Amino acid sequence: MQARVFLVDDDDAVRDALSRLFAGAGLPVTACADGAELLAACQPDQPGCIVLDLDLPGMNGLQVQAELQARSIGLPIIFLSGKGSVASTASALKAGAFDFVEKPIEGRVLVALVRDAILADAACREHAARRHETQSRLAQLTAREREVVGLALDGLANKQIAARLGISHRTVEIHRSRVLRKMGVSSLLELDRMLAGGDPGSAPMR
Repeated sequence: MQARVFLVDDDDAVRDALSRLFAGAGLPVTACADGAELLAACQPDQPGCIVLDLDLPGMNGLQVQAELQARSIGLPIIFLSGKGSVASTASALKAGAFDFVEKPIEGRVLVALVRDAILADAACREHAARRHETQSRLAQLTAREREVVGLALDGLANKQIAARLGISHRTVEIHRSRVLRKMGVSSLLELDRMLAGGDPGSAPMR
């Protein structure tokens, strides 16, 4: 799915000008006049970013940000404001906004910022996909396989693992081989790196 810029501004002139700016830069754009329109148009699986005016009719930008989070829509948000306060800026950034800029802003600067936000979103989605793949592979392991490879990752040799678990050295080798095959890696080092790339709690074997 192609990345898209969701632009939210209640000023028709600003919305039209920014829509032309993004379209001219080759960035698909969906323009919305308020938060309700954005929430109706934006879905969790849509990559891209949001350029969000702080001062909107109905829900303000901060309220829209909170509602997006409640709906598990994690698109990077670039706040635009003609009269942003320190408190508003701090609140937006604390809640995870990608950036907070004041109007007017040069078009090239805004486009560059949007491209950075889209790249950040792509990286986040790629990391989430890798984490999901790792979790799916981990779910294929038996309890004994997790136990064996967990001890191996802790630095125990096969003979030590065999003695610890009361199984044969050959059985340990078989379990290790199966784990590597199921996880799609060729070594324990590669497996350790795979697990380190996920959430800290994503490796129940350790």
